Amino acid sequence: MEVVLWILILLSFVLAFVGLIKPIIPSVLVLWVGFLIYQFGFSQDGLSWIFYVAMILFTVFILVSDFLMNKYFVNRFGGSKLGEYAALIGVIVGCFVIPPFGIIIVPFIAVLIVELVQDFDFGKALKASIGSVVAFLASSVAQALIMFIMVIWFFIDVFLAVSYTHLRAHETSLHL
Repeated sequence: MEVVLWILILLSFVLAFVGLIKPIIPSVLVLWVGFLIYQFGFSQDGLSWIFYVAMILFTVFILVSDFLMNKYFVNRFGGSKLGEYAALIGVIVGCFVIPPFGIIIVPFIAVLIVELVQDFDFGKALKASIGSVVAFLASSVAQALIMFIMVIWFFIDVFLAVSYTHLRAHETSLHL
């Protein structure tokens, strides 16, 4: 049974990273599935409260930074509020159109069209479209790094929990 649980945990971690190029998969939430499988599947070796506090903070940081990066880069490249929304919708639609390239191409075209409709300035619209691509790429890299830290922390916490359990078992056997 433990082998099946570990396979499920590892699959959830892999699927979480796949979610970075297939945004329809909620990456950070899929990581949590792996954490919870471990927590409830291995009753004696639960994860520490420090681990869960850190993972909650990382999760909030990922969600907030994703929004802020998109807003920052589209605005920095001269895009409008509607351009920001077009980029977000374009990423979602793009994962179904020409995968995996659609997640870059579709938001680019969507922002270009939205910005052109609003201002008729091709140079400005093109610049905002490039901002949407930069935002997506920067956000994906940041998410990947944070998720990698979360996974490494998970394995460190598991190792410490297992080591502690074995140490306690060894101490108990010595006292008998």
